[in-house]
This record gives sequence, C-alpha cells and structure tokens, in this order.
Amino acid sequence: MLLDKIRRRESGIRLYGLSPPKRGLEPAKLEAIAARQIERVADLAPDGLLLYDLQEEPGRTGAPRPFPFLPTLEPAEYARSALAALPLPKVLYKCVANLDLAGFRAWRNAFRADSDACVLVGAPAAGHAGGLPLSEAYPLLAEGTARLVAGGVAIAERHARKGDEHERLWAKRAAGCSFFVSQTVFNADAAKSLLSDYALRFAAASEPLPPFILSFSPCGSLKTMEFMRWLGIAFPRWLENELRHSPDILTRSVDLAAHTFAEILAFAREKAIPVGINVESVSIRKEEIDASCELFHRLSSLLPRP
Repeated sequence: MLLDKIRRRESGIRLYGLSPPKRGLEPAKLEAIAARQIERVADLAPDGLLLYDLQEEPGRTGAPRPFPFLPTLEPAEYARSALAALPLPKVLYKCVANLDLAGFRAWRNAFRADSDACVLVGAPAAGHAGGLPLSEAYPLLAEGTARLVAGGVAIAERHARKGDEHERLWAKRAAGCSFFVSQTVFNADAAKSLLSDYALRFAAASEPLPPFILSFSPCGSLKTMEFMRWLGIAFPRWLENELRHSPDILTRSVDLAAHTFAEILAFAREKAIPVGINVESVSIRKEEIDASCELFHRLSSLLPRP
C-alpha cells in the first residue's frame, strides 16, 4: 500500500498524475471523462493517483499565460465522487493560500487519512495576499483524529537560483512531511544538485531520507514547451534544441525524459536516496496523454519491483 511504502521510506514508488476536469461540465460529460481516466490509470496500475489543485497564478511571471485558465474541480471532491470506482490510493494536492483556518480544518477533517496522502502547496506567486501560510498549515494536519501522510513540493529550478531548496525541504520535514514530489524534470544536473544537497542536509542531522518522487511529462509541441517554461520548468539549452528541431517532438521528449531519469536514478542509487516517479501530461491532447502512459511504463521498468 502506498502509505506503507512512504512510511517505510521505500524506493520505487510509482505515481501517475492528472488534473481534475474543469468545473461546470454536464454530469454525462464528467462521467465520461472520469471513466476514461479510471480505465487508463487502472491499466497502468501505479501505487497511487496524484491529483493536482490547479491555480490561475497570475503573478507567476511577467509573460501572459500560454493557455487560458479554466477552474477545475477540487481534487478531494473529484476523488471521492467521480473517481470513487478506482481502487487506488490518491495523492491530493491542496493549495492552502485560498483557505482560512476554518476552511482548512474542514478540508482536513473530511480527508481519508487511512488510504490517501496529501501535498500542501502555498501561494502560487510571491506577494499573494491572504490565505493560510504553509508554515501554519502543516502543523494543523496533526490535530485530527488520524495523522495525515503529507508531502511537499520540491523545485530544482528554485534551488539552482537560490541554493536553499534543501533547507526548505528540511523545514517541511520538521513540520511533518513524509515525502516530496518534484516539479517536472527535464534538467538532470539541476535535479542532481538538489538531491546531493538534500542527502547531505539529512545526513548532517542523522535523519533518514523521505522518498523523493521525481515528476516527468512528455512535451508534444512547442506550445506545450512554452507552457512548461511559463510554469517554471527548465530546459537545458541542448535539450531544448533537440526538441525544437526534432521531426517528432513528442517521441523525442519521451526518449529524453527516460534518459534524464536513468541518469538521475543512477546518481540517487549511489547516494542511497529513495526515489520514485510521477508521470503526468500537462496537455489534454490524446497523443500526449498516450505518450505519458508509454513514459510511465518506460520509467517504471527502471525501478525495482516490489
């Protein structure tokens, strides 16, 4: 079971990530989308399904959003209703910056702590006013009748800029985090630098390392690449050139993601860092969704079997 693997700090955790459908869909259309997602995820048989809590993030960069923002269903709500037939643990993202104390406690009290895990995220951009700070949200998870298995976000690009992401992860662990999930990875060097400092920080305190889940996604078009860059995902110059000039950008992106993970995995094994995967598709195009399933199988084959 996923929660047991996290508690035992195992390597090889496999997640598949997706975003809930947009709000306001007709019930029949929502049911059809959920049915397709259930079939796809069941065929992949991951350890758990990760559901994102999408935000508009207007202050993320000075550039306009490449795709319009459409509000989506709340992850826990979608998991409990439309995806109830999928017998898999869920890893549910929750943006706490949109909640006050009472709202967060209501969300926590309705959480299925016996089967699901959560990942708390803070304000989508600096200067966001209001809402509950992450530093206050994590301790509140321990107030309920059952302690939630909580995770945190790890961003290698932020570590490359500021050099302190490992300290952020240490602070999140002290606040109750049991695992970490990275932003989508295309830059192996940035991820390895973060993992190196991560391992050293925990070793200095003689603390065991929580599992570190590395996220990967296909990139099927230059428009998708533009959106990924807007999200803060870094593409090394050589890799961006490979994608831009490939006659089949989608297939090439899957090959490069598999190569990137193999490089990071070899490094993590040398350092005895427990790593796993989360494969997602940031696009709703069928070709990119199918490619995410292929990528999941390729990355899974590199991980140890239970």
